[in-house]
Amino acid sequence: MEKYIEIFVNSFFGYYNYLKDEILFTYQYKPWYENYFYALIFISLFFLLLEIIIPWRKKQPILRKDFWLDTFYMFFNFFILSLIGFAAISNIFVELFNDFLSLFGIKNVLAIEVAALPNWAKLTFAFILKDFIHWNVHRLLHKHPRLWEFHKVHHSVKQMGFAAHLRFHWMERVVYNSIQYIPLAMLGFGIEEYFAAHIIALTIGHFNHANVDINIGWLGYIFNNPRMHIWHHAKHLPKEHPTGVNFGLSLSIWDYLFKTAYIPSDGRDIELGFENDEKFPKKFLAQEFHGLKK
Repeated sequence: MEKYIEIFVNSFFGYYNYLKDEILFTYQYKPWYENYFYALIFISLFFLLLEIIIPWRKKQPILRKDFWLDTFYMFFNFFILSLIGFAAISNIFVELFNDFLSLFGIKNVLAIEVAALPNWAKLTFAFILKDFIHWNVHRLLHKHPRLWEFHKVHHSVKQMGFAAHLRFHWMERVVYNSIQYIPLAMLGFGIEEYFAAHIIALTIGHFNHANVDINIGWLGYIFNNPRMHIWHHAKHLPKEHPTGVNFGLSLSIWDYLFKTAYIPSDGRDIELGFENDEKFPKKFLAQEFHGLKK
């Protein structure tokens, strides 16, 4: 028990120091370009500029409905939530998982060695595997009634913009992290590959949700994009896909392979949301507690 308490305390203060170093650039253990805090700000400002210059929905305000709420969600989900204990609790569960494996004499879960691969191959492999896991988890969030209640927070967006990418319930991080941990840990990806794959996914995710008039043509069969993802947020779904369509986060290829792709028309001005979304909580705390009760 003392070991887990020590992990919690060390993780809590370790993440506090990490975040402080990110903001103040006082770290010495990594290059400046791996600063996720300022990467998030830079990427967000870039897509805000694109929304101003080349908007897809020209009548939609630049500071659209819930813009500031979604901006807060960005920093809450990636920094504040971990600061108030999520990172520490996650580390405890990782240690519990490793201790569980040790009961069966398994000391190292890194069953597949990837260290010998070139960096580009490791990054590509990590990105594709991570995205495929997320595609499957995303489908699960739509199909399972209890998980859908959490995922409603993301679908409560009524005017789409880049910041809507990171409006999601804190329980989604629990679900995603729990399911993706085992396969990624087994493959032994390092922090550099994970960071690079995460930044690429962040950029594509911002693009998917952005109000930008960019048509990527045939690349849309590989990468997710605004003209495809807008239909994922459509309030009225097709009868053949009652639980949702276009589940891809970064790559759209999974939807085309598994026949969940759906782009019947332009989709620029379709209504977003879900049935009875007018009754859904509008405030941050109410949304964060939504789904925790029966």
